[in-house]
Amino acid sequence: MALGNRYKTAPGAGTLAALILVLVFGSPWYADWAQENTNPATAGGWWLRLLAWPAWSFDTDDSLRDVIVGDLKAILVVVLTFVFLYLLPGSQLARARGTVSQFLAGWAAYIFAGAFAALFATLFLTNPSLLGAFNAAGSGAGYGFFVGWIIGLASLGGWRGTR
Repeated sequence: MALGNRYKTAPGAGTLAALILVLVFGSPWYADWAQENTNPATAGGWWLRLLAWPAWSFDTDDSLRDVIVGDLKAILVVVLTFVFLYLLPGSQLARARGTVSQFLAGWAAYIFAGAFAALFATLFLTNPSLLGAFNAAGSGAGYGFFVGWIIGLASLGGWRGTR
């Protein structure tokens, strides 16, 4: 049975961590809590607000297109995390499994996933612009840089291949 395996793959473990991050910290409840109860002028408050970046919602006040684009960004972060974890060969080619190479590959995959998810989602906005897409990609990469170490740790705990 697949769920009963003793070992998990690094892309699977990293993607599961990304899914949990997006589901929990991207939820409307957490985003509202972070907005109301944290101070953006402090490092902790800034980071707690940053965790809510790939927010998803079912807000009926926004246009349907904006709701879908916001949700698309959250979905793309998870999907692209898996894609980049699978494609980044550093941890697959490392001599010793579970080394710093695997950690950095997981972290880099989340940076790339955040940047590309924001870039692609911006293209579907009502009035997309190239400057808006670049700004969104920069904010997505910033999110991936400051939160991606969690994915790096999760993928470090994954196991790749056989001996």
